[in-house]
Amino acid sequence: MKKVLIITYYWPPEGGIGVLRCLKIAKYLRQHGWEPIIYTADKKYYDHKDESNFKDIPADIEIIKGKIWEPYGIYKLLRGKKRTEGMDNVFYVKEEKESFVKKVAIKIRGNFFIPDARAMWIKPSVKILNKYLQENKVDAMISNGPPHSNTRIATLLKKAHGVPWLADFQDPWTQVDYFQLFNLSKRAERKHIKQELEVFELADKITIVSPSWKNDLESIGAKECEVIPWGYDKDDYQNIAEVKEDRCVMTHIGILGYDRLPEFLLEAMAELSVENETFKKNFKLRLVGSVDKKVVEIASSLGISEMIELTGNVKRDKALSTAKSSSILLLLLNKQANAQGRIPAKIFEYLALRKNILALGQQGSDISGILSETQAGVNIQYERKAEIKSYLREMFVKYEKGGFNGPIDSQIRDYDISVLVGKMAKCLDEITV
Repeated sequence: MKKVLIITYYWPPEGGIGVLRCLKIAKYLRQHGWEPIIYTADKKYYDHKDESNFKDIPADIEIIKGKIWEPYGIYKLLRGKKRTEGMDNVFYVKEEKESFVKKVAIKIRGNFFIPDARAMWIKPSVKILNKYLQENKVDAMISNGPPHSNTRIATLLKKAHGVPWLADFQDPWTQVDYFQLFNLSKRAERKHIKQELEVFELADKITIVSPSWKNDLESIGAKECEVIPWGYDKDDYQNIAEVKEDRCVMTHIGILGYDRLPEFLLEAMAELSVENETFKKNFKLRLVGSVDKKVVEIASSLGISEMIELTGNVKRDKALSTAKSSSILLLLLNKQANAQGRIPAKIFEYLALRKNILALGQQGSDISGILSETQAGVNIQYERKAEIKSYLREMFVKYEKGGFNGPIDSQIRDYDISVLVGKMAKCLDEITV
């Protein structure tokens, strides 16, 4: 069996969606003739942990760990937070008042920690893996970014050893939506671009999660690009508990940041609650994860606070159970120029749960295409309140008539992760011929 070195910062006991990309790749690669070897961070910072992810680690897999120093401890200290306290994503969830420390931290992060806050991990990791590759034969390597420190490690290893390299992108690098928020100096921006162009030059294959982002990468010089979306793992949905709800519940899972505020959705809910007292008593919007304070403020100003449930961050099995118990699943796309190609991993979780999906975002996006192809839901632009209101009214009438009994019949097999890992294995086969 051929061997592939996978360079990933995210690995169990990491929680959250980011860990699943490499974890699921490692889980299914053996079925396609490849033995994964994992290189990951030791004693890293965890925003939150989820031990349930351990079940997906293949038996007897080789895992190499390199110690990492990260600036989060200092940042928390300056912010007056405890070491064990979680941190909201600074690019999506705003504080009550934008602090001076936060503004300075973002500027330092973009200008001095290149390509990202894990930059101090690059040099020691290259040293560890140089020694490993001198003593052990691998047939290929996969890097996964962000964080693009992973990508940078692979770039330097490629230069030193010439190992066939597949560079995988969950998000773009310089084209990612928050890149411009770093307030970069010209020097720092040139360095980011130079490192990214080295990837395009040296990688034998590049994979990315959406067709639009593939086109974006190719427009700035990437070659040998292929689309491999996130997908869903059917094993994760075999024993998900479903609780009988006493209301029509619409659930959103994940970060709800200031770049995706659903003002018109909340206004539509408020108007329907005035027009129909039954709707007000029997409809609930449940938000699972970090939520920007502006959402709470808008709901309060509209008089619908009692229709909103905030759960905070929960472990993945709890989040999936909550979603499965809902009538509608809400997907909010970020209001950014590159949102056309953003396909959040949660869309595939939603598809696997076979619930009605309401997406808010640009028309003609890659998400629109998936929902149309699978017949799993609808995509409406954020500002089209009348259409949103009509959809909610229609779904609520259906709920009252008992129309949410059983899963919807969406066509989702193409997004089975075991199938998608097969595509990635084929890419590895091609670059190691």
